[in-house]
Amino acid sequence: MKITRVETFPVAPRWLFCRVETDDGLVGWGEPTLEGSVEVVRAAVDELAELIVGTDPLRIEDHWQVLSKAGFYRGGPVRSSAVAGLDQALWDIAGKAREAPVHALLGGPVRDRVRVYGWVGGDEPSQLAESVKAQVEAGFTAVKMNATGRLAPIASRADTAAVVERAEIARSVLGDARDFAIDFHGRVTAANARRLLPMLTDTHPLFVEEPVLPEHVSALRSVVDASQIPIATGERLFSRTDFLPALQAGIAVVQPDLSHAGGISEVRRIAALAEVFGAHLAPHCPLGPISLAASLQVAFATPNFLIQEQSLGIHYNAGAELLDYLVDPSVFRFVDGHAVRTERPGLGIEVDEAAVRRAATSAPVWRTPVWRHNDGSFAEW
Repeated sequence: MKITRVETFPVAPRWLFCRVETDDGLVGWGEPTLEGSVEVVRAAVDELAELIVGTDPLRIEDHWQVLSKAGFYRGGPVRSSAVAGLDQALWDIAGKAREAPVHALLGGPVRDRVRVYGWVGGDEPSQLAESVKAQVEAGFTAVKMNATGRLAPIASRADTAAVVERAEIARSVLGDARDFAIDFHGRVTAANARRLLPMLTDTHPLFVEEPVLPEHVSALRSVVDASQIPIATGERLFSRTDFLPALQAGIAVVQPDLSHAGGISEVRRIAALAEVFGAHLAPHCPLGPISLAASLQVAFATPNFLIQEQSLGIHYNAGAELLDYLVDPSVFRFVDGHAVRTERPGLGIEVDEAAVRRAATSAPVWRTPVWRHNDGSFAEW
């Protein structure tokens, strides 16, 4: 069996899919999405495809090594996202070739279902209670929200009080038996984080996400030490090497993205590294169905898995939804806030290729918003 063709498809709302075809008719799908830079990653996938066309698709680890390391300049979100999509597609082919789900190829399942959470906003708190209530009524046992919108480097008392109020609103709706996570989204400086975390303790968040920017990992230990709340980070970290200093700083939850951090192959290794530090895996995934399918395959086979993000109904999904590119969307039917394990081969989904090809002819261009503070200076989004 040989790889004969690699194709890429930008689709609404902001996703990039790749299709890897073999000479015996097997097709694998991946999602090398990099939000706001789809065109750049698409070019990277096309370039990397030169390294695998004509080769055996089942040599997944060898392909990962070559795709990640054959260039003199390595790493970074663009290359890692391109590798991630191709890696997902190769695992999809491997599962289909062996008529087994990917989680079986990863050593077999360690759980029957995967807990997932829903998104409830938080940038603007006016409808927060209603959003949380809707997720509870949909059966979810956990939600995630932003802590704040634009925030000054040293926040005012009013702004910090507003963050705490958001958390209290979520807790009041959820009660004590359900969970919520708070995403600082890199908008909160280390100084603000050290002040805020103790103020949030009584609301008992499941975790606080990305309390400092990834380039400020040197400040992470001080943030971890400032509170009893578990600290999570990793959506902008792309390798085991990137995660090591964060784990050494004491984070409790790693959040690699299956479409950014080298795909299934590398995220499995990141999870194993986290296990050494007693940390748990909660993959980042506000993306499309292929990325979620890959994330779930890893979750079913990973002992130190915690919870899975998913994008059903998220505010980014303008023009297309999570289920729109699937032949059978029931694979993502969540029961009591959980995804039930599937034994379907490969990634466990069937991509609607005709829908993908139609969507690719008119895909919108999505760009990361640019925010500014009141004085006109750049603000973290």
